[in-house]
Amino acid sequence: MILHIDMDAFYASVEQRDNPWLQGKCVIVGGTSGRGVVSAASYEARRFGIHSAMPIFQARQKCPQGIFVAPRMGRYKEVSRKIMALLRHFSPLVEVVSIDEAYMDISGCHKLYGNAPAVAAAIKTEIKASLRLTCSVGGAPLRFLAKVASDMNKPDGLTIIEAEAVPSFIEALEIQKVPGVGKKTFSQLRQMGIHTLGDVNKFPQQMLLDRLGKFGLRLTALAAGRDRETVMPAAAPKSVSSERTLAADTRDRQVLGKHLLQQSEEVARQLRKADLRARTIILKIKHADFSQHTRSKTIDRPTRSSESIYRHAVRLLEDYSCTQKIRLIGVGASGLTPVAEPVQMGLFEAGRDTDGTWETVDRTIEMIMRKFGPDAVRRGTLKES
Repeated sequence: MILHIDMDAFYASVEQRDNPWLQGKCVIVGGTSGRGVVSAASYEARRFGIHSAMPIFQARQKCPQGIFVAPRMGRYKEVSRKIMALLRHFSPLVEVVSIDEAYMDISGCHKLYGNAPAVAAAIKTEIKASLRLTCSVGGAPLRFLAKVASDMNKPDGLTIIEAEAVPSFIEALEIQKVPGVGKKTFSQLRQMGIHTLGDVNKFPQQMLLDRLGKFGLRLTALAAGRDRETVMPAAAPKSVSSERTLAADTRDRQVLGKHLLQQSEEVARQLRKADLRARTIILKIKHADFSQHTRSKTIDRPTRSSESIYRHAVRLLEDYSCTQKIRLIGVGASGLTPVAEPVQMGLFEAGRDTDGTWETVDRTIEMIMRKFGPDAVRRGTLKES
């Protein structure tokens, strides 16, 4: 049995918990400047049609009485760590898939906590008692059905699909509710006459493969009640990133460079925290017309130095032909390798490990900030930002 735990309106719920005055109100997390997008909305705000990724200006139009709150990612991460630690008290097989959701394999836990509904109820009770937050829990023998189940009775829901109910549940499951079925795929499936997951069984596998590629094969397996995806604890991240919607659209390279420096420092912090280095540096740009572009550079020696990440990000920006103003800019890192993995040094680099020097600087700055606060020290070039 696999459980999927999904926190209810997580960012907004944390804000309401931390500030009782916000309880029962339309809380919209995502900035106060009128730019950017909604990160999360309380259920009170969702009644007005507010949802994640909606532009802030649209959210203001739909919900004039909404209370807009700037995100506090540090706070949300802190609470998330407590939630995941709590889940591991019930089972060591916990896979964290985002800041507010996780899968758990509770096979064998029945001797300690009872059957699946009892385990799920105990988790919900513990989260509510310890953290004063609610979550929705879904359970099923198949991972994808656990996720579907957790979304069935939100907020504060609990839905368990027992093994004997799986075939009939699959037969009637609306195809758009299957994880991985987006708008484009949904449109293709509807054109084929596929309305439920059970309808997939009416079509030859080769036809689904021709129409949908590899996802057609996955749909065939899911419709037959097979899901090879299991719970994989402590999966290493494939990439890290930091991005920001600008206060005003701009092509000013100096302004963009300052943002790249801040973001490079954040990406380097994430890499050090995970004991990883990155081989590929990524620049992300979104223009005023919302068109999005990325540029990347694979480097010879993997790094977690903010200076190295920044240097490569700036070069990517310099090489980018900027024909219109930029709305959002970001830095990412992929091709991640463990720090313990040896790094091959160049023939002429011995004795001048600049990355190592800058990593020492980065760690020293972090130590000062932890002791004296986030504003205790910063680069001179970021003084006005």
